Amino acid sequence: MKAHFGTDGLRGRAGDLITPELAQRLGRSSARILGAPAGRIYLGRDTRWSGTMLAAAFASGAAAEGIDVVDLGVVPTPVVASMAAGGGCPGAVVSASHNPYPDNGIKLFAAGGTKLRDDQEAAIEADMASAGTTFLSGDRLGRVVADPDALARYLDKLTDALQGRSLSGIKVALDTANGAAVATAREAFERAGAELVDIVGALPDGTNINSGCGSSDPGELARSVNRAGANLGLAFDGDADRVVAVDDAGRVVDGDRLLALFATDLKATGHLLGGGIAVTVMSNLGLHKAMAHAGIDVVTTQVGDRNILEALESRGWCLGGEQSGHIIFPGLATTGDGVLTGLLLADLVVRSGRTLAELGESCMRSYPQVTLNVPVARRDELEGAAVIWNEVASVEKNLGDSGRVLLRASGTEQLVRVMVEAADEAEASAAAERLAEAVSRILGDR
Repeated sequence: MKAHFGTDGLRGRAGDLITPELAQRLGRSSARILGAPAGRIYLGRDTRWSGTMLAAAFASGAAAEGIDVVDLGVVPTPVVASMAAGGGCPGAVVSASHNPYPDNGIKLFAAGGTKLRDDQEAAIEADMASAGTTFLSGDRLGRVVADPDALARYLDKLTDALQGRSLSGIKVALDTANGAAVATAREAFERAGAELVDIVGALPDGTNINSGCGSSDPGELARSVNRAGANLGLAFDGDADRVVAVDDAGRVVDGDRLLALFATDLKATGHLLGGGIAVTVMSNLGLHKAMAHAGIDVVTTQVGDRNILEALESRGWCLGGEQSGHIIFPGLATTGDGVLTGLLLADLVVRSGRTLAELGESCMRSYPQVTLNVPVARRDELEGAAVIWNEVASVEKNLGDSGRVLLRASGTEQLVRVMVEAADEAEASAAAERLAEAVSRILGDR
């Protein structure tokens, strides 16, 4: 299989598309292309079954190029990014994020903890496809080593983000998705002084990551919040770089509402640098209207936290994110960090003196949004499928100014995502079904 980077690294079925051979080649090519100014690369993984196999293969490839691999074990993606940023060296994470356990992938960070540029990804792809390989021996080979203090340094950084404030008095329930957040979430909130009333999805067995739990399925967390009388719940994804919240009434608070809450709070306290936020094309129309009403600028990017970060850096802004719960605070982290976002949300609730239900209800009005994931055989043909885009134009004409349509090929799966917003949910559903049928008919199996 020819390696091809998607929205967030390489991803696919472990043992089929994502093989040990591929991981080893990626380790070699990453070491050659990204280099290692500090002589090392940080490596982490989530809890899925294939993680140890792929991490070992990647590490062997990088070590074969003379690079020491600092194996952090099971840690959230932002831990690797933080270590890479602090050490001025690359990082790699073996994870498929919110995907089910049979999938896996590898995402990379350049020296300094930032996601790779397009040219860096292209260079790695080309290097992996070439036959040339260097052969080192003796003490020129790299080693796989540990850094036992890495998690403590990361947790110190999280605590520092609260600037001495305590979460004492707030009751929190957590859902660690049977994933990487098991390594950090509990201790982070205990350090901050929160009362943890329940933790679900905290018994990973390699096969239950994201299964009936986590940010993609927070139903059990919502029930936990209601049972335990928590002030809020926080559900992370498999590698803990995203989070969605559950308010005290048991309702899900997605990334759009989190952005609205953080943006208005930062503006009110005089800390919204540049006066704007960055969002993706998936953000709800209601967020745009709420920000306009609050006098906050919004720039829209394509899906992916790398695109968000680039937009923020180019403008000197301090907040951006995705509806899925990837929230980025560039002054605090180089990538989305679910645990950091959760701590800051709990802090906001404490400072406001209001409930999360009250805050979330008042910050924006969500337009009904229907998203359908359509399995296809040829996702790369979407852009040139005139029949589909003619159908889109017809739907957009019917919706007028009270809705919008978004079609995009998934960057990680053989899917086309169809999203429709409208003033009425029935209208949005009917339009989405109409477009999904067209996509399936044109791009499905022949």
